[in-house]
Formats: sequence, structure tokens, C-alpha cells
Amino acid sequence: MAVGVKIPENARLIRNLLMGAQFQHDHLVHFYHLHALDWVDIVSALKADTAKTAQLSDNVSNAPVGGSAYFKQVQQRLQTFVDSGQLGPFSNAYWGHSAYKLPPEANLMAAAHYIEALRLQARTARLHAIFGAKNPHLQSLVVGGVTSVRDLRADRIAEFLYITKETQEFIKNVYIPDLIAVASFYKDWGGIGGTTNFLAWGEFPLTADEPASLYMPRGYIKKRDLAGVSMPLQDNVTEDVTRGWYEKGGAKHPFQGETKPIQKDPEYRPGNGQYTWFKAPRYDSEPCEVGPLTRVLVAYAKGHKDVKPVVDKVLKDLGIPATALFSTLGRTAARGIETVAIGDAMQGWVMELVENVKNGDTKTYQSWTMPDKGMGY
Repeated sequence: MAVGVKIPENARLIRNLLMGAQFQHDHLVHFYHLHALDWVDIVSALKADTAKTAQLSDNVSNAPVGGSAYFKQVQQRLQTFVDSGQLGPFSNAYWGHSAYKLPPEANLMAAAHYIEALRLQARTARLHAIFGAKNPHLQSLVVGGVTSVRDLRADRIAEFLYITKETQEFIKNVYIPDLIAVASFYKDWGGIGGTTNFLAWGEFPLTADEPASLYMPRGYIKKRDLAGVSMPLQDNVTEDVTRGWYEKGGAKHPFQGETKPIQKDPEYRPGNGQYTWFKAPRYDSEPCEVGPLTRVLVAYAKGHKDVKPVVDKVLKDLGIPATALFSTLGRTAARGIETVAIGDAMQGWVMELVENVKNGDTKTYQSWTMPDKGMGY
């Protein structure tokens, strides 16, 4: 915006695919490897009946591997961890705590899928390497488009499509069933961890027309009023420095923002009200939640054709009201819901890229000239 450049169609598609790959990878890692041990008691899995675990897995998911012998092998691996006294990735948790609610068989199933997800996330990370050079911290995103022109080859596009399909199969057949299975034991989490206001700027432009074409729409929900979702305006964003180590003053729009550190030691002192170098963003002077739950809530409130049916099905399967979305449980479910929708949409974006290349369009970058001055967001 600041330099007045519009990116080529292929650059838009590749940026969407790279962002989509981040969702597929990050949400899997978050659920299984960052969050699952809040719900899953790994040590309890040692008491599981492996035949019953196999039956449970067959009933709730369509995992690529299973059976009593498989779960027995996983159980033995966990036992080896425990016997060695070196629990590795499972070392920091609250084993045996009464807050854990899953039965041993569900714990063993989740532990097995934790291991399978470890294998898959290494594969999914390669999606970024194909068009972004590396993962994390992509190297191909530049003003004017992307630098992936030499990656628009049939073999690289096919590899990207294959891995995203492989990942999406795991998401639908394992991740979502596991999410619902675990959530069914923790429905009370649908009443905790909620906030009030939600702000989404939108993501995945389907044309150059923003925000109208954004696949994940833009919207502002105030005081949990899903019926009153509105279109946010960046003019209404301000940054507050009340709690920051900055000279005090009124909240300002980022274009008018000032950075004036206090001229004294910024060491944290309890009670003085200042504790950070961050400026606190506000919308209409209100704090807002952003992230997965907000994106799904805005899409749901707007009747998104791909998101709303998935949300409705999850609510029905769990037997919980829509108000439970405003919670820790809802936030966890939202990650899975948007991963399903975005992962499916990615298949179409890959085929659009294929069609463009087939028609001779391989442009991924638009050159531009730096103006004397400019402003953008």
C-alpha cells in the first residue's frame, strides 16, 4: 500500500498456500504437542486394555494405524519411558491428578496419536520449504509478491498438493475425532477462559478486492453479540501505554504513535502499574481477543459456507450450546474447525496455481519504485 504496488495473481495464491500450510502445521502441533498433556494423562495409559483401546479408536476415528497389537507396542514404549525415569517430552505434567478425566483407553489412544502427529508435523513443515525456502521464518515473502518463480514446476506443485492432502486426511480422520472425544470429557471447560470482544481482520484474499474477497472474513464482535458482528475500521485502532515503560499520554492511532521510553530504570516493581515495553492495542478503546476463536466466531456469525456447518456439527456432537464457544473449550475447538475449512480450500488454490502455470502465467513478482514518501497498513 505504501509504495502503490499490486502483487500478481500467482503471488496471492502462493502467499495463501504458505499461510494455509502454517495453519495445518501449527494447529496440529498445538493440539497434540503443546496442549494435549493438559487433558491426557500419559501414565494412566499404562493401565489401558489395548483391545478396548483399539475398539475405541475404531469407533471414534479413522486413524491410519491401529489394532490391539499396535496399541500394545505404544504402551510398551511408554512403559520404557517410565521405567527409565526419563520421560522426555512427557516429563512436565500432573500425572495422576484428579483433574484428568479421560479413561486409560482414551489416554493410550491419544498418546499413540501424539506420536503419529510428531511424524506428520515434520512432513507438513516441508510445505513451507517448497515455496518459502525454509521453515520457520520463510524467505520468499517480499514487497511486490514472492520470490518463488523457479518453484512453479510440476514436481514441486505436485509435492505440495500431496503433502497437504496427506495432512488434511490426518486432520479429518484423527485430529478432529480426537478433539471431539477429549472435549466430551471436559465439557465444563466450555464455561471458563472466556473474553468479551473479538476482532478479526480477515485472511486469505480470493481476489485483489479486500476485505470483500477474504476467505476468513473481517469482523468485530462486541460483548459476545454474534448477531451484531460489524465491519471494523483501522481508523478505530489505538495503542495504549498506560502499563508500558513509556512517557504517559493518551492512546493514539499507530500512524500518530510515539515511542518515548521513560528516562529511568524500567525494572518491574510490584504496584507501580508499569511492566512492559509493549503498547496495548485497543479497538474503540476496548481490548479484543484475536486469533483462531475470533476468526471462527466471525465466520460463523456471517454464515460462512464452510465454517458454519462444521461448527454446528461440533456443537451437536458435543451437545453444547453456541455460548460454550466463548471459552477455553471453544478456543481449542476453533483451531480444529478452521484447519478443516482452510485445508480444504487449499486444494482449490493449488489447482488455480496449476491452471495459471498451464496457461503460461508464471509471474510471481511485480517490480516497483520507492516513492519519496508513503503510508500503508
